[in-house]
Order: sequence, then structure tokens, then C-alpha cells
Amino acid sequence: MKSKNFFYLILLCLIKEAYQSTYTNPVIRNDAPDPTIIKADNGYYYLYTTGEGIYKSSNLIQWKYIRKVFDGKPRPSFLKVDSYWAPCITKQGKQYILYYALSVWGGINSAGIGVATSSSPEGPFNIIGNGKLFTSGEIGVKNSIDPFFLLNNKKKYLIWGSFYGIYGVELDNNGLKVKNPKSKFQLAGKAFEAPYIYKRGQYYYLFASIGSCCEGDNSKYQTVVGRSKYFKGPYISKKGGTMLENRYTVLLSGNKKFVGPGHNSRIIKDKKGRTWMLFHAFIRGQSKIGRTVCLDEVKWSKDGWPYFDGNGPSQLQKVGPNV
Repeated sequence: MKSKNFFYLILLCLIKEAYQSTYTNPVIRNDAPDPTIIKADNGYYYLYTTGEGIYKSSNLIQWKYIRKVFDGKPRPSFLKVDSYWAPCITKQGKQYILYYALSVWGGINSAGIGVATSSSPEGPFNIIGNGKLFTSGEIGVKNSIDPFFLLNNKKKYLIWGSFYGIYGVELDNNGLKVKNPKSKFQLAGKAFEAPYIYKRGQYYYLFASIGSCCEGDNSKYQTVVGRSKYFKGPYISKKGGTMLENRYTVLLSGNKKFVGPGHNSRIIKDKKGRTWMLFHAFIRGQSKIGRTVCLDEVKWSKDGWPYFDGNGPSQLQKVGPNV
């Protein structure tokens, strides 16, 4: 009898694993825009969104809402807004560091980027001082939002920008302060926002988003890319021309089911070596839900360029990551 029960237990686990390895977009069917993701020390994935939501998953497919980032803790106060935008989560040393943007719609001169820390990926997070890293006026870049943290050659950088140029600047050893605001450098022109840099082989790939993000079925958001052999560029499109000249290669566009796919997360590599990306998109005809979160595999052509099957969010059931 024990062996029979054991057999059924194994069978149940296999069925559960098979079920969990497939998915249909969206993987988060509620408003959770601008996703950023990290695999924590406990083996779980954590996803953070505009609006301060924290989600948790073991497989990148089923997500559980945990809490808000500040959740009872003091909130950033260097700009009076209800919530932050476009976070970026990192693990630096023993603490989790979250970069985020504070802005009001159209507030290109008052926008800024903040930083918060926590000993746990589930938060809540603590601000330092009033939570400010820098403002648009202090750094000299209008609409300073959409931060992305990058560790390159043992140096820490913050990459950011939204339709007034994509810029980078070196951070201090703790990742909590800008080393020298005057040392900032430009990576891309005014067509882009939501930057993300991924190193693969001999190339750095600069992913970004273009177009209108937030107009429901009328959104024109797309995910684009350029690449360079050097971290500071120039980043070149597949057809030539640099991202500084607002040239790019389109990766994700809307389709029959989804509108405005963009503001992608970091790329996650699974146990089979496949690469995966999360991003937000509206469900066509259901934009009142907000910007849902989609998951899809990033594939790579023989000449090293990334692409997605169908050039848009997957619409049918797919085999998911092996994590």
C-alpha cells in the first residue's frame, strides 16, 4: 500500500510540474506596470512594479501578491506624490536596494530618482533621508525617471531616462550616492525610455521602449534594441545608425490580443539556457484592467540579435521556463 501511495504522489508531482511549466499571457492579470525582477537568496523570484507592488513566484508563471514596498514605513518625501514609478531591484552585498522614480504626469523638471534598502526581498523598504538620489534639476537631465542599475567591470552605474535622452552615471561603492553628477554620459537619444543593458557574448544590448505607454487600446508602446561592443556605446540598430540618432530595431509590438508591450524587466536565464523577459501590456479591449504583465522567451539569431516569436506578446499557451 505504501508503494502505491508513493507512486500516486510522484504522479501528482509530475502532473503539477507539467501544469506549471506551461502558461498563457498575461501571467499577472491586473495593473502591474514597469516590472523589475530579481531571484532572491531564498530561491524565489520577486517582481516589483509601479504602484509599489511586490509579487513572489517560484517559476515566473504563478505570482502571489505580497505587500507594498514601503507598507507602513516612512515614504519618500522629496516630491509629494501618492506612489512611485518604474522601480529597479538589485542585491548589493547583504541588502536589497531598490531604485525608483518620483514624478507627476508631465513633471519633466521636478522628476527625480530615489533609493531604498531592505534586508529582505519582501520588504518593507527603508528610505535614506528623504529617499532622494537626485532630481532632474540636480543631474541636468529632464524627466529623470526609469532607473536601471548595472554592475560593469566592478563599477556600479545607474542608467536612466525618458524621452529626453538615455544617460548613465557612476555610483559610489555602496550604490547609494552618485559619485560625480558632472561625469554623466549619454547612451541614446530622445526617442526612448525604460533602458536596460544586457551583456551577451561580445555585445552589450541596450533595450528600451518607444511611443505612448498609457493610452489603453490607443497605446503605441514598443520594445526596441541596439547593440555595441562597448558599454558606453555607440549602440547600433540592425540596419545601421545609432541610438543616439534615435535609430533602433523593434522587438515587440502590439498584436490581436495585446497593445503597447514595453518597459521590460531584466532577462532571466533558465536551467536550459533559455532567456526570458517580463514586460507590461494592455489586453486589447480590456484596458480598464490596466497594464498586465506578460512573459516570453527572448531568442537569439545566428548573428546575435534578439527576437521574439511573432514579434509580439505570445497569445496562446506556451511552454514556460525551466527554473
